[in-house]
Amino acid sequence: MMEARLYEKKKDLQVHCLLCNHYCLIKEGKRGLCGVRENREGILYSLVYARPIAAHVDPIEKKPLFHFLPGSRSYSLATAGCNFRCLFCQNADLSQLPHDQEKIPGEKVAPEEIVAAARQAGCQSIAYTYTEPTIFFEYAQDIAALAEAQGIKNVFVTNGYMSTEALQSIQPLLHGANVDLKAFREDFYHKQCGAKLAPVLKTLKIMKEMGVWLEITTLIIPTLNDSPEELRELATFIFKELGPETPWHISRFHPTFRLTDLPVTPVNTLQQAWEIGREVGLRYVYTGNVPGDRGEKTYCHHCGRLLLDRFGFTILKNELDQGRCPQCRQPLAGVGLA
Repeated sequence: MMEARLYEKKKDLQVHCLLCNHYCLIKEGKRGLCGVRENREGILYSLVYARPIAAHVDPIEKKPLFHFLPGSRSYSLATAGCNFRCLFCQNADLSQLPHDQEKIPGEKVAPEEIVAAARQAGCQSIAYTYTEPTIFFEYAQDIAALAEAQGIKNVFVTNGYMSTEALQSIQPLLHGANVDLKAFREDFYHKQCGAKLAPVLKTLKIMKEMGVWLEITTLIIPTLNDSPEELRELATFIFKELGPETPWHISRFHPTFRLTDLPVTPVNTLQQAWEIGREVGLRYVYTGNVPGDRGEKTYCHHCGRLLLDRFGFTILKNELDQGRCPQCRQPLAGVGLA
């Protein structure tokens, strides 16, 4: 256990958590909505500090991040817990443990050990992923500081619900992020995730202003967020507010957790979304969970030449010349592309 950061003490031993946009007011002896921050006698504690529940070496493309150190490995870790309750959560066995089983597993691993393991594995980045990194913020922040000092980049794979205070606190240690923009309707966020849309949009704008490399993922769920109108609005937001160079990953839904009564997303729905993104003006649109699809590959936005040929999370061929298209010399947007 460690005393949490970013909270205020209130009267009657209550505390006001400032970590995410739920801004929980937590009574003594109770926990926040994430299930892993507990008020004990007027002091807020993180119950997951240095207690990872998962740690793996992944290709950075698995995050997915296609324009951030492509072809490199990322040391990926998570603790139990999440501040969302998504009915379609693909990692519910990790994220929902504090709620569904009322337990917080994980063996103690110090931040120094995480960075040492990343270095030993030859990883160029550490990804805070699988669950929501905001809920293990103190742990992620301490690891990130050590990693950055040793030349290792830090990336969040996140629902984007962290507070402005949290974002300001972790800068300039956060170099990249893949943010789930799960839909473009308030009703979806409320019913499917137990959250709100507006704070996510605000987070994205702040991250962009801070210079964090951004990539966006939208899981396309049949009947819930797959209408052409909504997809066009979402893509237009990315184009206007985050820039045409921001990659948009549109992924295929598979029934899971508490959302098992809907079908797998048809491939033609993903292809339609890909076309919408391109029509709006986004330069880099990718389809996910469809290995071998044309939408996995990176093309020059200027001349159309194939630059990064992928299959799944593997780069088959890299045609970049010092981060530029070898044919028309246009630079590819991203980090560490040379």
